[in-house]
Amino acid sequence: MPELLFELFSEEIPARMQAKAAEDLKSLITNALVDAGLVYEGAQAHATPRRLVLSVEGLAARTKDVKDERKGPRVDAPDQAIQGFLKSTGLRLADLTVQDDKKGKFYIASISRPGRATEAVIAEIVPDMIRKFPWPKSMRWGSGDLRWVRPLQSILCCFDGEVVNFEIAGLKSGSITRGHRFLAPSEITARRFEDYAQKLYEAKVVVDQTRRAELIQVDAKNLAFAQGLELIEDEALLKETAGLVEWPVVLMGSFDESFLAVPPEVIVTSIKQHQKSFALRDKTGKLANRYLLVANMIASDGGQQIVEGNNKVIAARLSDAKFFWEQDKKTPLEKLLPKLDHITFHAKLGTQGERMKRIEALAGEIARTIGADQGKAMLAARLAKADLVTGMVGEFPELQGLMGRYYALAQGVDAEVADAIGDHYKPQGPSDSIPVSKVGQAVALADKLDTLVSFWAIDEKPTGSKDPFALRRASLGVLRSVIERNLRLPLMAVLSFADEQPLLGMRLIMKSDWRGAQVNAANIDLLSFFADRLKVYLRDQGARYDLIDAVFALGGQDDLLMIVKRVEALSKFLDSEDGNHLLTGVKRATNILKIEEKKDGRTYDGNVNTNILIQGEERELNTAINGASARARQAVAAEDFEAAMRAIAKLRAPVDAFFDKVTVNADDPSFRENRLKLLNRIRAATREVADFSKIEG
Repeated sequence: MPELLFELFSEEIPARMQAKAAEDLKSLITNALVDAGLVYEGAQAHATPRRLVLSVEGLAARTKDVKDERKGPRVDAPDQAIQGFLKSTGLRLADLTVQDDKKGKFYIASISRPGRATEAVIAEIVPDMIRKFPWPKSMRWGSGDLRWVRPLQSILCCFDGEVVNFEIAGLKSGSITRGHRFLAPSEITARRFEDYAQKLYEAKVVVDQTRRAELIQVDAKNLAFAQGLELIEDEALLKETAGLVEWPVVLMGSFDESFLAVPPEVIVTSIKQHQKSFALRDKTGKLANRYLLVANMIASDGGQQIVEGNNKVIAARLSDAKFFWEQDKKTPLEKLLPKLDHITFHAKLGTQGERMKRIEALAGEIARTIGADQGKAMLAARLAKADLVTGMVGEFPELQGLMGRYYALAQGVDAEVADAIGDHYKPQGPSDSIPVSKVGQAVALADKLDTLVSFWAIDEKPTGSKDPFALRRASLGVLRSVIERNLRLPLMAVLSFADEQPLLGMRLIMKSDWRGAQVNAANIDLLSFFADRLKVYLRDQGARYDLIDAVFALGGQDDLLMIVKRVEALSKFLDSEDGNHLLTGVKRATNILKIEEKKDGRTYDGNVNTNILIQGEERELNTAINGASARARQAVAAEDFEAAMRAIAKLRAPVDAFFDKVTVNADDPSFRENRLKLLNRIRAATREVADFSKIEG
């Protein structure tokens, strides 16, 4: 079937915009084609620094004929309604038919639209798409009014091998493109994607951005290996460099070994940011004084001048970094702290200096709770943000915390304290590591919890997809730290402690009584937020959402680790035969209770009258509940949730026997009431471990 080939050729598109632009191009065009009645078999979109490309395969040659029947107003309707219907259909009154049904006589419009040539459809939707394209930033040039990310130079648009003719802002569509700007700048004619991609490859343009990234990675690894080195891989940098070149050529440069005295992360960051280059290490893991750059050129001298130029720039950048390193080390971190009082953290939450005092106190409280050294935790928290005012972090903000660790070590600070400073942002994502030491964990938790409590206090919570302060990431960091390091951290107590710190900026603008009520409510809401994030975390780990709800429904739980252990135990229990059968019995009891309580307008939560338990099965069930409840309660108190499940499992047989032999809704009202109370005892007994009504199945 025919194929659409479409290319927008322009000046250089910023690398960060290319991937989304290609996806936008694909979705906008294909959606418009489908809306016009044109289905397709497949579509692929690509981007290079100078072009967006789309190929849509398997398109029909024309849209289908459409016949549509629309019901209009009654024949005796006001003339205004009838005229409006005629206008919407484009028909005359004589063109309408009349249909008689139970509600009267109605006008019926039979509308027939013949199919259109696909070329005509494309010629309509493409110019409209170009004008509405959602670039984050765009520009106008020359005297036209068209906006594009960079000046648009040509449009290639062919369907089934023929040019689709249209014009926009003085640019006429055609079948012409161009190859590499320097290596093959001549015009190229192409009408189908396979031919297009091959001709561009011969003209030193790799159209597929994924393929360009693969070429860069393979060549980089091979070049490093040939020199006895290893590539320090960086997925983000790889994607960026693939967006900067159309014909990638990997070259190796070097810098003076004296720069290796600077922390390796500084060198890696510097050459990445300033020259988009990859760092290398030797076989021992030490940073090498070599790097790899990606050129967009096959140079006649083998790239010697390109490498020399990059070496000079990198030497200058590393000289700056070395200067910052040497100068920053001269001032102890403690002496930098007063400067934090002049850096605003948030307009409603005070300065960084005020925030660090809060975090210091909170880190001490968390350290006491999880068994870490309080003094070390508080010292690490006090110094954690000091490097914000150093020259190095001013140049490379992403090294904040890490540089604090280096400066602390250089100034003789305890190694565990220094490591905690370096780790206080961890974990920053699902794949990031968690601080190893408990001191580091205390500081990292304090940093995240202060952030969460503070922004909740000023009602700056995540909404929908918006999370400008990365509060979801902070909460996930707390969850991972607590669960993966088996930390006992009662959240409500910690949140309340954080909220009570006297330097929380909200105290300056709220009356104490009103504020106390507000923040208590905020902390409860924040705990609910943690519960939701824990559900997401556990679901990602394979836990059933209904089991999570069954545990959370018990309420009053803020020990994240114990919640997880309870969910795990419940999952194992329900996988057993006893657990599965007991669930059926408990649900039956619960359903009967709901129906009868609603009908009677009362609950049945009183004591069972043992004197009128006349059948053996109800007496045995009551006795079994007494024993199971007591054992389950003791096991839960001892935090042995599997033992609690085993205790509840003892109810399976007596519950089954009860429902098999005993009539709950007996004719005698006292027997009925007593048996409903017995059902309530089943429900109450199982709630020692979970709310079984929340469990599916």
